Amino acid sequence: MPSEDPTSQWSSITRDGTELAFVACGAGPVVVILHGLAGESGEFAPTMAALAQQYRVVALDQRGHGRSTRRPADVSRDSFVQDVVALIAHVSHDSPVHLVGQSMGAHTAMLVAAARPDLIDSLVLLESDAGSGTLDDAVGLGEFFASWPVHFTDDAEALAFLGDSPIAAAWVKSLERRNDGLWPRFDADIMESCIRHVMRPRWDEWVSVRARTLVVYADGGMFTEAHKQEFVSRRPGTLRADLANASHDAHLDQLEGWIRILTRFLNTA
Repeated sequence: MPSEDPTSQWSSITRDGTELAFVACGAGPVVVILHGLAGESGEFAPTMAALAQQYRVVALDQRGHGRSTRRPADVSRDSFVQDVVALIAHVSHDSPVHLVGQSMGAHTAMLVAAARPDLIDSLVLLESDAGSGTLDDAVGLGEFFASWPVHFTDDAEALAFLGDSPIAAAWVKSLERRNDGLWPRFDADIMESCIRHVMRPRWDEWVSVRARTLVVYADGGMFTEAHKQEFVSRRPGTLRADLANASHDAHLDQLEGWIRILTRFLNTA
């Protein structure tokens, strides 16, 4: 598995006053990757490295996340969708791309595919549904992110607080290095606002997706088997793959299995 980090050369575009940072590597058909809530493109550096020999891989820091504008005026689902449309126009000149997303990023990807079928060759959704959750869930996530010390002194302090897990390690790696310590690249209230919009089910959009689509689930992820089956069965023709011994962040804790499933699908798309 390639180990080099392709996320060293950042670029950006601006849409509706919001700066959108992205990183790209490789050459070939374009694959656009969208991270989940409170994530950033660096999480997908190993995925990008694995694909870069065959594809032009572009990973976006979605608004409110990473190196993109921290406090955007609009965090509606449509704002995220239009960001991706603008990115595709920039990197592929409106030619269709393969679109990959995880969690909230998968929800964004689904909505992009529904809104702009002309831009999507194929769609891969890792740990996704049409939208679900409660207000209490959103508040709980906001409270969790608000509980982070601002700032951490060093990596060791951050890991001690966040725990020993692949997603914790990814969060620590993504912290902004300043002279006075390590700072999160997002604000808790923005994260809560973002996820609230994801919770409304978008079944009409889901069943309207025309692109060849693969949904990937983890056995230790967020969704029950009944939930998974409902999502896949609502849209005939949807392909499903499952990862064993994996969490909601399967791109981190089951990287080899994730890459194997992803590349097999992309190479036959």
